[in-house]
Amino acid sequence: MAKAWGGRFEGKTDPRVETFTESISFDARLAAVDLCGSQGHAKMLAQVGLLTVAECDAICRTLDEIGGEIARGEFRFSVELEDIHMHIESALIARQGDVGRKLHTGRSRNDQVATDLKLYIRDAIARVDGLLADVQRAFVERGSGDLDVIVPGYTHLQRAQPVVVVHYWLAYCEKLQRDRERLADCLKRVNISPLGAAALAGSSLPIDPDISAALLGFSAPAANSLDVSSDRDFVIEFVNGLALIAVHLATWAEEWILWSTIEFGYLQLPDAYTTGSSIMPQKRNPDVLELIRGKSARVMAAVPQLLLLVKGLPLAYNRDLQEDKIALFEALDTISACLELAPAIIAGARLNRQQIAARLEEGFLDATALMEYLILKGVPMRSAHETVGQLVSQCESKACRLADLPLAALQAACPNIMADVSQVLGVHNAVNALRSYGSGGPASVAQQLAIWKKRLAPQQ
Repeated sequence: MAKAWGGRFEGKTDPRVETFTESISFDARLAAVDLCGSQGHAKMLAQVGLLTVAECDAICRTLDEIGGEIARGEFRFSVELEDIHMHIESALIARQGDVGRKLHTGRSRNDQVATDLKLYIRDAIARVDGLLADVQRAFVERGSGDLDVIVPGYTHLQRAQPVVVVHYWLAYCEKLQRDRERLADCLKRVNISPLGAAALAGSSLPIDPDISAALLGFSAPAANSLDVSSDRDFVIEFVNGLALIAVHLATWAEEWILWSTIEFGYLQLPDAYTTGSSIMPQKRNPDVLELIRGKSARVMAAVPQLLLLVKGLPLAYNRDLQEDKIALFEALDTISACLELAPAIIAGARLNRQQIAARLEEGFLDATALMEYLILKGVPMRSAHETVGQLVSQCESKACRLADLPLAALQAACPNIMADVSQVLGVHNAVNALRSYGSGGPASVAQQLAIWKKRLAPQQ
């Protein structure tokens, strides 16, 4: 097959080089956006007079035919044609002759590839945002039924203060919302059209990048052709956003893996997302959550891979950039698979309410509430902290709770303590005492749950 760049060369390419340099094995998935970008470019060429309307129609019609063949699996790929861009152009030329040869007028593979990647990532942002919203809805939809469940909140994996369990669900909604906002912000930089930059210097032909940008739904054309040819910031930014999603999913997976152990016993995972052991018949393994936690490493690893790829490259295009797609596709495929499974796991998990309640009073979860009670009675914070610490030490020596200490013992530690201290002692009183905005108390959590329900409701 003739090379698009073969006019300069007399000898044939070493077959090993063709195998080494091909990218069709992984960039074939760009076919749809390459066809879209080429049709936008052709329509711009027609509007500025570099193609006739009939030529543009013939090109767009043939590109649609090629796209149909690719979608149906009828299109033949070959390493000799290197990448998806040359496959489509070669097929167009084979069917349209000189008309097909005009498509690449005023365009290089450099700005073509950048355009394809931006179109692809733009679509990917929309898909990932939808998957993130599905995970958020799964947490919110189970929220109303879980409002009566109180669990320990932890720091350093040690029991700290009690919270309504829905506070945990909404914490993940907040994290995923930041992920969505990051992707939305990334979209602003993705949505700048590279078309018109050509190889690196633009073109002497009367092309109009504003037209092609508008046709393809970009907000504006890029202002510097040299920058366009080398820029992969938008790929790195997008993948970095995926890496943070992976961090949040791994944190959730780790927490629910712990919660599903006999040692915690907080929840039971649905059968469809757990597996057994080949030798131990009693086992119920959280394999899907473990793989979500494990696969997050693939997504995170894509960020340094891309940073190292572009580090030190001179302006403008360098063939190194062909490798960006491998990291991009791997990260996107992995995070998408994780997000697709998460909602069903969240919806299907069952809280072990009795087991949670049976141990809820362990760990002095009301200690901070008692300290804040003393602060309200006029005791300086550090003094209140020390007093409650001493009372906890007494309870440990007596194997009792703070609420079990007689009022006289409490007053011996601090005369500011009155009979109304009973209103903050015990886990239920302690959690009900939480009142600050965004806190884990029942009123605050119910308020935030209502806000999330409204936020995630389908748009009319």
